[in-house]
Amino acid sequence: MITETLFNTDDPLWEALIRLIINVATLFIVIKLIYNRYSDKKRNLFAFFLMGIIIFMICILLKNVELQMGMVLGLFAIFSIMRYRTRNIAIKDMAYLFTVIGISAINALLDYPNPVRGTILVNSIIILSIFLLEISFKKTVKKEKTKKVVKKELTEEELEIKKAKKEQKKLNKPAPLKKHQVLYDNLGLLNPEKLNELKTDVSTRTGIKIEKIKIRKINLTAGNAELDVFYRVEKPKQEID
Repeated sequence: MITETLFNTDDPLWEALIRLIINVATLFIVIKLIYNRYSDKKRNLFAFFLMGIIIFMICILLKNVELQMGMVLGLFAIFSIMRYRTRNIAIKDMAYLFTVIGISAINALLDYPNPVRGTILVNSIIILSIFLLEISFKKTVKKEKTKKVVKKELTEEELEIKKAKKEQKKLNKPAPLKKHQVLYDNLGLLNPEKLNELKTDVSTRTGIKIEKIKIRKINLTAGNAELDVFYRVEKPKQEID
């Protein structure tokens, strides 16, 4: 007799327990698997779970009260007034908070011809809708994040200084190396240890400041060598006010 009483499927307590299990499972999917993945705000998970469970318990315990719909609307009104004034909440977080409250209220109050099948069906539709919305708007949100870098508005004086620095940077930038081929007759300076002396000698002879020398060919019979010399053509400096 006691066993039949405990496991009586017509007992409202068992229906409430089944609804609670489905509600917690739905909250886990929505909050932990979807919200946490696409929002990455772990600090809100505890509040969302606790809010959903408490709303469910309030609604299920007061289910038989005649003010069912008024009670739900009243809960929404209370939280909209409170709005967690200790901290600003993003619109997306507020939407998830509203969703958590709505899911818990629906699972507790709505009567289905088949409580288990109806509850699972409605929760599945909600989960699928949230998942599809997150996927659809994922790219849009990503683009918005890249555009969040707001350019600082500069005064005319700051713009002039910025322009002057840019011009000065162009002037200070070294000119590209140019190459020229020469015939050199002092083979004694071709030793790698005498590279600096070689640069000085070629610079003195050509009148150009040589920065790099590359040996192309050495002709011991003629006593000369073909060199590639690299130098820069300096740009005329301009004064910037």
